[in-house]
Amino acid sequence: MSVGTIFDIKKFAIHDGPGVRTTVFFKGCPLGCWLCHNPESQSFEPELMVRDGRCNRCGDCIEACAQGAVSLNEKTVHIDRNRCDLCGACADVCLAEAIEVAGREMTVAEVMHEIEKDVVYYDESGGGVTFSGGEPLSQAEFLLELLRSCKRCGIRTALDTCAHADSGVFRKVAVYVDLFLFDLKIMDDQRHREFTGVGVDPIHQNLRWLVERGAAVIVRFPLLPGINDDEENIRAMGGFLAALDNRPPVDILPYHGAGVAKYDRLGREARMREMPPPSAEAIEAVARRLAGFGLHVSIRGERL
Repeated sequence: MSVGTIFDIKKFAIHDGPGVRTTVFFKGCPLGCWLCHNPESQSFEPELMVRDGRCNRCGDCIEACAQGAVSLNEKTVHIDRNRCDLCGACADVCLAEAIEVAGREMTVAEVMHEIEKDVVYYDESGGGVTFSGGEPLSQAEFLLELLRSCKRCGIRTALDTCAHADSGVFRKVAVYVDLFLFDLKIMDDQRHREFTGVGVDPIHQNLRWLVERGAAVIVRFPLLPGINDDEENIRAMGGFLAALDNRPPVDILPYHGAGVAKYDRLGREARMREMPPPSAEAIEAVARRLAGFGLHVSIRGERL
C-alpha cells in the first residue's frame, strides 16, 4: 500500500468545496510561489515549525535533542536548522506544542480512517474530501489510491491543484475527481516563471482538457497586488477562459497576510512581507472586468 507525506488534515472545512469537508494537505510542490500561504507545503521533506507565543521555556526540548540543535533565548526556543536532523524528538516532548513537525508519512488506510470519521457530515451537507497541498499531483500514486478508496466508499472528492503535472498522470487521476479547484495565477509564461519558478504550458493544457471533457471545474484566482492584478493579466485570463467551450466559473481569492507568520515559524524570510491586501474597490474592479468576458465570477464564494 502506498505511503505519502501529509502535513495537515483539517476537519469541518467550509472553503474547500461544497458542504462540510475534510481537507487533506499533501506536502511538496513543483512551484515556488513568492507568496505561498502554506510555505510548509513547498518542501517534500519534513520541517520544524516553532510557535514563539506558545513556548514556556521549560527546556525539555533541549534535553531531548541529541544533535544539540535546540537552545533558549530570552523569550522562546531557537532551532539551529543546520544541526537539526528532523528526528522530531523536541516536538514529541513539547507539551505546549511550541514545536511541531510539518510533514509525516501516512498510509492510505490511515488517511482514509480520518476521512471516514465524518461521512455523516458529508452526507448531510453535500460535502466530502478535498485533497490540497502543496500539490497533490506531486504524489500521484498515493493520491490515486486515496481517490479510488473514496470512490469505493461513495465519498465525493475535490482536488485543489495548480495542475503543473504530466498530462498522462493528470488524466489518469482526473477520472476519479468529482470537482477541480483549479489554481490560475499568471497567464504570461515568462512572468509565471519569475513568480513561481515553472512555466504555464502544462497548466493551460490540463485546464483545456478538463473543460473539453465536461469536468466540474472552478477556477481559483488568487489576487496578488502588484503581481497579477494588472490589466494585461486580467485581459489574458478573461480571454483564455472565455474561449473555452464550457466556461468555468471563477472564484477570486484576495491576498491576505495570514501566511507570513508561517515563514517566521519555519525560520524563513517572507519575500513579500510588506505586501498589503487588495482594497475592496480593487477586488470588485477585477471581478467586473472578468465578468465582462461572460464569466461567472465570485469573490470568496460570494456570487456577483
